[in-house]
Amino acid sequence: MGSIHGLVFVLSLQFFVSNVYCLHRSQFKPNFLFGTATSSYQIEGAYLEGNRGLSNWDVFTHTQGKIRDGSNGDIADDNYHRYLEDIELMTKLGVNSYRFSISWSRILPKGRFGNVNMWGISFYNKVIDAILERGIKPFVTINHFDIPQELLDRYGAWLSAEIRKDFGYFAEVCFKAFGDRVKYWTTLNEPNLVTKFSYLSGKYPPGRCSYPFGNCTFGNSSLEPYIVAHNMILSHATAVEIYRKYYQEKQGGTIGIVIAAKWYEPLRNITADILAVKRALDFDQHWFLDPILFGDYPSEMRQILGPNLPTFTSDEKNLLKAKLDFIGINQYTTTYAKDCIHSSCAIDSYEGNAYVFTTGESNGNLIGTPTGLAGYYAVPWGIEKVVMHMKERYNNTPMYISENGYSQASNSSMTAADFVNDIERINFIHDYLTYLNSAIRKGADVRGYFVWTLIDNFEWFFGYTLRFGLHHVDFKTQERTPRLSAKWYSNFLKGSKIAKGVGSVMSSEY
Repeated sequence: MGSIHGLVFVLSLQFFVSNVYCLHRSQFKPNFLFGTATSSYQIEGAYLEGNRGLSNWDVFTHTQGKIRDGSNGDIADDNYHRYLEDIELMTKLGVNSYRFSISWSRILPKGRFGNVNMWGISFYNKVIDAILERGIKPFVTINHFDIPQELLDRYGAWLSAEIRKDFGYFAEVCFKAFGDRVKYWTTLNEPNLVTKFSYLSGKYPPGRCSYPFGNCTFGNSSLEPYIVAHNMILSHATAVEIYRKYYQEKQGGTIGIVIAAKWYEPLRNITADILAVKRALDFDQHWFLDPILFGDYPSEMRQILGPNLPTFTSDEKNLLKAKLDFIGINQYTTTYAKDCIHSSCAIDSYEGNAYVFTTGESNGNLIGTPTGLAGYYAVPWGIEKVVMHMKERYNNTPMYISENGYSQASNSSMTAADFVNDIERINFIHDYLTYLNSAIRKGADVRGYFVWTLIDNFEWFFGYTLRFGLHHVDFKTQERTPRLSAKWYSNFLKGSKIAKGVGSVMSSEY
């Protein structure tokens, strides 16, 4: 650590007031997974190397005006070349698991219409073997937003039922190549968010939407998100069917799906807003999980959307039965929900056709501490509410907190010294873990927790204007610098007695 960074680090300790004395690694089971999470497009770079094909995000980010700072993931963190360096960061942290995703276009540049790219297979084999050698378990996401552009050009990707064949084929290639070592699989990351940002507000590729949710050249925000979701749900079921039938028994792994899980509280203590919370959850989390676990969409979605919500055939319902071993939960924030059926209000594009308006403010008071991401507040008790809701609604299906993290706003003039003293991130992780532990003590079957993220990366349409990393990255030099939060997390994971207080950070050998 340089002298400036060290000075900032030491000076910061006197201001470190987080109540860390009540949290300790021993409060979680010994086999509980503690890790960090990343995704392929956000960190790998090398977008034209190793025979990789173009992805939808390659094309989208190279279209002017799509990304806030005009950037792209062409290089990102250069993890493709620096993966051993990043694995060493994980080793120093002391994590026992690493959640990462596989680039579809690196494995199948043309989907099922071309050959398997052995350069891509080799890269992920090296990553998996390297983390296993260090005692870190791979927790692999098959698809985290990026898909081969070839599939979009050929048939519209998620808008077509053809994608189910491609996704099943891709999943099976992964099971064959990596399943002997990977024991934790998730099919899709945040499909409930992708449908909204890609086909309702148009902020993600392919940028389709319609009024009043966005201003796009093409799209239908009242119809397309539900067609896409239908194909995603059945793609998930197809992959799980293949895994269960041909691989799970001999490979001994488990498989699930990852859902973005914002929590909602009624803005006013009135029936309309309480029902608005239920609708918001129906149009967000229940939208995907109910079909997979119960065989159909929430009834209120059917009442509101009518024929715009697809129906499952009897064969599809049979395919869906019990099609997951666990639920991955990405939980960052909580907001208030206001009814827009009986009240006049602007409909929020994220909640879409649920007729709900969300806000972080009630009677002049914020629901939590603002973070670097507008509209996202630190509301630690929200994670307990989400987990307990999942426990009750889905019969305590095993759960993993697959993402949870704190964002800092960034601009090109800021340096590592501006970011390393991230006491707010320490408070965030500590407090969310405290409420997560409370849910576990109440019987919730939660088996792991992953911080988003290991290193600063490309944050989708925000580009490099947000930093979530336990490690700062200088994107000009690719230098990684551990933040105060990395030292805190390391000491927590290593379970030292002083990990409960300030002294643990001061004495860290990280």
